[in-house]
Amino acid sequence: MTTPRLFRSLYVQVLVAVVIGAVLGHLRPSVGVALRPLGEGFIKLVKMLIAPIIFATVVVGIAKMGDLRKLGRIGFKAIIYFELVTTCALVIGLVVGKLVRPGAGLHVALTSLDSKSVASYVTASKHLGAVDFLLNVIPTTLVDAFAKGDILQVLLVSVLFGAAAAIIGDAAAPVVDFIDAAGHVLFRVVGIIMRLAPLGALGAIAFTVGQFGVGALVGLAKLMVTFYLTGALFVLVFLGIIARRCGFSIIAFIRYIREEILIVLATSSSESVLPRMIRKMEALGCRPAVAGVVIPMGYSFNLDGTSIYLTLATLFLSQALDVPLGLGQEVGLLAILLLTSKGAAAVTGGGFVTLAATLSATNTLPVEGLALLLGIDRFMSEARAITNLVGNGVATVALARWENELDVDQMRRTLGAAGTGVSVSRAAARDHQRSGDVDH
Repeated sequence: MTTPRLFRSLYVQVLVAVVIGAVLGHLRPSVGVALRPLGEGFIKLVKMLIAPIIFATVVVGIAKMGDLRKLGRIGFKAIIYFELVTTCALVIGLVVGKLVRPGAGLHVALTSLDSKSVASYVTASKHLGAVDFLLNVIPTTLVDAFAKGDILQVLLVSVLFGAAAAIIGDAAAPVVDFIDAAGHVLFRVVGIIMRLAPLGALGAIAFTVGQFGVGALVGLAKLMVTFYLTGALFVLVFLGIIARRCGFSIIAFIRYIREEILIVLATSSSESVLPRMIRKMEALGCRPAVAGVVIPMGYSFNLDGTSIYLTLATLFLSQALDVPLGLGQEVGLLAILLLTSKGAAAVTGGGFVTLAATLSATNTLPVEGLALLLGIDRFMSEARAITNLVGNGVATVALARWENELDVDQMRRTLGAAGTGVSVSRAAARDHQRSGDVDH
């Protein structure tokens, strides 16, 4: 008996798994909690490939590009773009927080909060200084970068290796060819692992619902709804304007990466689709060097969803704890968040750690107030991760377009296929030289 064609789609498989996981976690919470290893195991399988895939993609892309000045220009423009966009995201979160006032009327007493629950985040926040962040980009040894899987460290090693290969030229060709072949194999491994995505999604959703329950959402529903709507409007309006300026529709782009979005929704981790995003941006028409550099950089510097969350959550705490902030204090918080938000991806629980670092630095709000957000943070992490994911994808296309490193015709054909129901990956693969690596 053959499987219906609809259920061969990874998108449909993950969607069905998410529904089953949510129902199972609600009806049988203990079973849902017990399924946690399925979600964690899937994420670990993907993460073990991130470092070598970034290395292979960046090295080959830079070596074949040859023009190191263009690479430097792309990196510089990426930093400027990331700073401007994340600043806008921080401001949007601040404005929405002031207009909607999601914490107004809660009147939470500080003595009623469990300060011990946020102690680990306060400790971690002490290592978020600018100097610590910059030094952390440099690995202790070459192997250490890959052993720890630190994205920025691996990116630094990859850029230096690729630049050296480009300078050497033909003599380094055998090494570059070997790394290129290894990259093909690694992406094929990703394709194999992605077949387990529905199982990972089922386990992750079942655990979340089983552990925290739907009831945890009721008390702080206004904050959650505000954050989700703000993230959606940021993507559709703000990123939509950038997309239109670059010649494509944000809706078509979201359809193009719908499988990745659904996986992120289930796992609450944008890293779970990092390898696929690199390949999908290449299949869309972006040069490998651009996709290989901008996507990993964006995972540390272009956290749009996290930026919105930081300012919105700060104002929520101010309102809920009845600690009003003046305009000068709000501007000061915004300035500090511009720095601390760049380290949010470097540590576990990045959003909480960044908030703890900011509140500790300003002394405007008690750090213990973070305990208010612990119960619902897991439910808001999906919106943060999805907004970050879409933002990094748009950034890659935008930078490739501005540097004339984008095949516009290929992009239009691929996004057109995304809106007609044609298998997106197969349509993109027809135009991509590595079609064998883009699969479900």
